[in-house]
Amino acid sequence: MSRSSKPPVFLPKLLSAWREGYGLNELRGDALAGLTVAIVALPLAMALAIASGAAPATGLLTAIVAGFLISALGGSRFQIGGPTGAFIPVVYAVIAKYGFDGLVLATLMAGVLLVLAGMFRVGTLMKYIPQPLVTGFTSGIAVIILASQFKDLLGLQVAEVPAEFLPKLKVLWQHLGEFNPWALGLALGCVALIIGLRRLSQTAPGFLIAVVAASALVALFGIPVDTIGSRFGGIPTVLPAPQLPELSWARMVELLPAAFTIAFLAGIESLLSAVVADGMTGGRHRSNTELIAQGVANTGSALFGGLPATGAIARTATNIRAGARTPVAGMLHAAFLLLFVLVGAELASWVPLPALAGVLVVVAWNMSEHGHFRHVLRSAPRGDRAVLLLTFLLTVFVDLTLAIQVGMVVAAFVFMYRMAEAVEVGAGVSLVEEDEDAGAEAARRANEDARQRAGLPPGVEVFRIAGPLFFGAANRLDNLLDRLVPKPKVFILRMRMVPIIDASGVHALTNLAERCRRQNIVLVLSGLQPQPRQVLANMGLKPRKGALYLVGDFDEARRLVEELAGSGDAAA
Repeated sequence: MSRSSKPPVFLPKLLSAWREGYGLNELRGDALAGLTVAIVALPLAMALAIASGAAPATGLLTAIVAGFLISALGGSRFQIGGPTGAFIPVVYAVIAKYGFDGLVLATLMAGVLLVLAGMFRVGTLMKYIPQPLVTGFTSGIAVIILASQFKDLLGLQVAEVPAEFLPKLKVLWQHLGEFNPWALGLALGCVALIIGLRRLSQTAPGFLIAVVAASALVALFGIPVDTIGSRFGGIPTVLPAPQLPELSWARMVELLPAAFTIAFLAGIESLLSAVVADGMTGGRHRSNTELIAQGVANTGSALFGGLPATGAIARTATNIRAGARTPVAGMLHAAFLLLFVLVGAELASWVPLPALAGVLVVVAWNMSEHGHFRHVLRSAPRGDRAVLLLTFLLTVFVDLTLAIQVGMVVAAFVFMYRMAEAVEVGAGVSLVEEDEDAGAEAARRANEDARQRAGLPPGVEVFRIAGPLFFGAANRLDNLLDRLVPKPKVFILRMRMVPIIDASGVHALTNLAERCRRQNIVLVLSGLQPQPRQVLANMGLKPRKGALYLVGDFDEARRLVEELAGSGDAAA
């Protein structure tokens, strides 16, 4: 594709939907889907905010502002945005360390980072993040979410709960004597009701029904548990005016790691959600447009004092199953939530916190990917299992940012090891074969190599490299000459099966050429593909008469050997 034919970086799906035509039928489908998703998002937004250490109103505010912007500007036709479970440990830790104003500034900075990532087309690189890392990370977050709900599940009266996993469990254990059986019973009842409704009907708004039922029980029978009204004083009935957080260079530098973590999570989860939507509908999202929309949405959420936001997989799937046609469904979902805040916010005061904890227990179970986690541990290669477990354990017991960093580094080393193992250097060598057809091809190449080698004059040795010659495999050439006894006069290195080469590979070939020169061995590189040939030329490894030759194929190499033998250059 030429540079001029590249698609624009920012082209919202809403614009594409309007170009296709938008009528009453589309509006009807989008309105029904938007209302359905709003019913699901209403209790979830409050529960996620409380679990993050913030007021429930901030969750609703985030779902309204960020949810509208993500749908209006995003690169996915069906994406629903808002607060998600993945942010709970991050937001909780940032608030605990820097205060809520620090979270707002970190979210604003993350929004800017996401916009820049989309403009520089980083969205296309997100697909290279290994699945075991994502699974280990999300499963670890699920464990953290579950642990964060123990306080309200058990009705414990703890003023401050540490953000770290083990200290959190220690503090909760110390207050176990305050256990409130009413709270646990209410929470387990909500979990059972949600699961039962889900088995009866996938479209039933189980979260909302369970929360409404629990609220009614608390209001009618005076069950002694904490509610949104008793702990937070209810939910404001008006939206706050947008304002910039306090900006200072020192503060922004201090919050930069948190901003990077928020941006990474928002980018990853939004694109994962968009991929899920594509799989359900057969569509195709625009990754870089989605990142820009996520950046604008997080910036907008921060200006209104909201939480970080991203694409929500479960709500996006609900949107699709409810019959959404265009991004207008997501925009209407935000409008319905706004209507609730303006009209019915006072009713939220009766919502019991154990009921919201029960909602998040279900969310954590869904996030855990327990089936896929067990499947990877049973069936995946050893390196993938190591990445999965390491990322999971670091996420739970240490730090999310460190888990991502270490997981990516270990995954990169696993990849490099596999690629290096796939590279073979030897006489008539081929890649490892696993089936009958590949084995037959290996035998054919071996016979061909034997015939070609038989026609060469004495004093000529031939080796073949198969696989990418990159830094992980370049050391395979270090002792290549030591394996040749006696030393040949001409050494042909066949490179037709080397698709790519990097600087380390060029360095290894340069060292090999220099060792050949010192030992009066003529080195011939045959069958170079375009990328290796160009890289060799750019890095200065050029033919030198009587020492190094680059030829097109093995037949040309054989003719060159015959010419060298006839002229006496090889013997010299």
